[in-house]
Amino acid sequence: MQSLSVQHAAAWLGLLLGGGVFYLFAFVVYRIFFHPLAKYPGPLIAKLTDGYQLYHAWKGDRHLQFWRLHQKYGKVVRYGPNSLSFSTNQSLKDIYGFKSNVRKAEFYDSFAHPVANTHNTRDKEIHARKRRVLSHAFAEGAMKEMQRYILNNVRTFCEQIGLQDGTTDSKGWTQPRNMAHWCNYLAMDILGDLSYGKAFHMLESPDNRFALDLVEAATTRHLLCGTMPIVNSLKLDKIMFPKLAAGRARYMAYSKAQLTERTKLGEETDRRDFFYYLLKARDPETGQGFSTPELWGESNLLIIAGSDTTSTAMASTLFYLTRNSHALKKVTDEIRGKFNDVEEIVQGPTLASCTYLRACIDEAMRMSPSVGGILPREVLSGGITIDGEVIPEGIVVGTPHYNLHHNEEYYPQPFTYAPERWINGAVNPATKRNTTVEDVATAQSAFCPFSVGPRGCIGKGLAYVEMTLTLARAIYLYDMRRAVGVADPSEGRSDLEWGRHRPEEFQLADIFTSAKKGPVVEFRLAGKA
Repeated sequence: MQSLSVQHAAAWLGLLLGGGVFYLFAFVVYRIFFHPLAKYPGPLIAKLTDGYQLYHAWKGDRHLQFWRLHQKYGKVVRYGPNSLSFSTNQSLKDIYGFKSNVRKAEFYDSFAHPVANTHNTRDKEIHARKRRVLSHAFAEGAMKEMQRYILNNVRTFCEQIGLQDGTTDSKGWTQPRNMAHWCNYLAMDILGDLSYGKAFHMLESPDNRFALDLVEAATTRHLLCGTMPIVNSLKLDKIMFPKLAAGRARYMAYSKAQLTERTKLGEETDRRDFFYYLLKARDPETGQGFSTPELWGESNLLIIAGSDTTSTAMASTLFYLTRNSHALKKVTDEIRGKFNDVEEIVQGPTLASCTYLRACIDEAMRMSPSVGGILPREVLSGGITIDGEVIPEGIVVGTPHYNLHHNEEYYPQPFTYAPERWINGAVNPATKRNTTVEDVATAQSAFCPFSVGPRGCIGKGLAYVEMTLTLARAIYLYDMRRAVGVADPSEGRSDLEWGRHRPEEFQLADIFTSAKKGPVVEFRLAGKA
């Protein structure tokens, strides 16, 4: 009798194993041969599991991997079981445009805490309401009020990077400065001033610099959980990435404490910062403002999205300028030719007329975008046509920024730093010919460091104010050069993997935004040569 029971158990076990093997076989066959995306090329493992995305998110080369995939497979790549990546300016418009039949993908659910904010809410109507309220803080009048807080921090930044700490035989040059750190400190101090009513004083003191690691942990955790949503829904991040999960929790507690302090000031203050406008703002259509959890969510967004993106763009611009002497001389002549004193450099028509400075920034953001990966969108009922491809409901689609920014169709010699490609009539050193109106229009059609359409970055104007003020003042005050005799960790190297092999390219780690390790720069007071 006991032998019979063992036989029955073995039979059931064999049946279960056989059923499991058959299910796995059928699952693999379906995803490879019969899935709606079966006709699109891509890595075999990516067709079977989102673990492929998770691996490259963990590795920090997601932006480069999209570029590699499109180099190998062409304009459309299947990078997940249910996901397609497109690589043209037309796909950028079709996916992210104002009338696109898509919404943000499940990827963004991993970002929502304590409630969804303007960046990560997936509901279009809720997003529209939040954006209408948030727009009050980014209106032109609000920007003018906030310039004084920005300038105070920019002055401190310029003082700190120029401290004369070089040796007696250094000919006035400072010690090497890792500008990844200094640009991070500046961006966080500005956003602290604007979001919480006080700077974090990272430029002057190490006391609050630990928050930078927490922000990076929170952002990285969001990316990892977003690329494979089951990790987020089952809270597997606490098991798989315990340090990141703990860092994210610490950041949330830290930001909540900062918010609580600022809330105590309320509207009865002479500070005209983001929080002042967010407390007062009301949706003109519904009359609703932000609840306390929503204020927390928006302030988290401002810190994470606002600090890393601008700091990366500034660091990137410094990297390329210190490696391209022609561009550095040209932008230096422009800034010093338009201003007679550093305090003249404020937001206004003269700074706006510095077209070469703007071109230097845009070219740096093209080559090393702060958000280089993909912003995934889910196709809604009725499907969508993307650059001639009919895509059904439920498919996740996107156009990765880094790959598009290095498409030769829009940017000839895409790995050459050439600010002139943005200026009509300028001689482009990459092509040795004059840039035409058509060239500029083509470049603009694929340029998306702030994304495009209704979900484009609402803080784009603020970012340009910060970047132009900071870089113009630094260039006016100081000569600068790539640090002498120091290995720069932000450079590519020939012994690194494909995509990180170019010494002249600023290397970033994709953590949804970007992590960076340089450039290393030396400064000297202008006129001290």
